[in-house]
Parts: sequence; structure tokens; C-alpha cells
Amino acid sequence: QVQLVESGGGLVQPGGSLRLSCGASGSDISRYVMGWYRQAPGKQRELVATITRGGSANYVDSVKGRFTISRDNAKNTVYLQMNSLKPEDTAVYYCNADRYQLAIRYNYWGQGTQVTVSS
Repeated sequence: QVQLVESGGGLVQPGGSLRLSCGASGSDISRYVMGWYRQAPGKQRELVATITRGGSANYVDSVKGRFTISRDNAKNTVYLQMNSLKPEDTAVYYCNADRYQLAIRYNYWGQGTQVTVSS
């Protein structure tokens, strides 16, 4: 079992920055692909960014060049640096841990943190 706790959300003006953190306990995240997802009101949850065990990152097109995902396995923590924020980035952001072992999927979610971009 992995427990994930997000923090760092809040209210920010357009063009501003926030840094989200996802602290993990119960297991070593170095074995997991880690990801950030978001869900805006009335919309489906969407993938924002993922980072592999080796540190390779992938992003949804809408955040490329503005968001950066990183991981610190020693601290068992994943980060999402969000710059040049736009109102359309407003959503609840969720941390995810995902891995397969012997064809069994282990997938865990945090409780989410609200990000609101508004003037």
C-alpha cells in the first residue's frame, strides 16, 4: 500500500506559479511511475504529466513548456512546478503511483489539492 498526500495548491493570479508536492508513505516510490492528473468541474480527470522510474518525463500538450514534473526518491516525494498558470489550469490536482508486478497492477491516488487560477 502507498499513501499519497498532495500539498501546495491554492489561489494564484494568471501568469503566476505554484509548486505542488506529493509525499508518499508505506512504500518506496522508486519502484513506481509517478504522475499528476487533474480534474476540472464538470470534466473528466486528465493526465497532466508522468515521470518514469528512470526520470523520463511526459506532458500533456497543454502544459508543455510551463509545467515540470520531478521526483526525489530519497525524500519519497514527487513535485509539479507550474509556471505561467492560466485560468484553464484551474482544477483539483491528484498524485498517482503506478506499477506492475507479475501482471498485477498496483495503482494509488492521493486525495487531491485544489489549484485556482483567477484574478
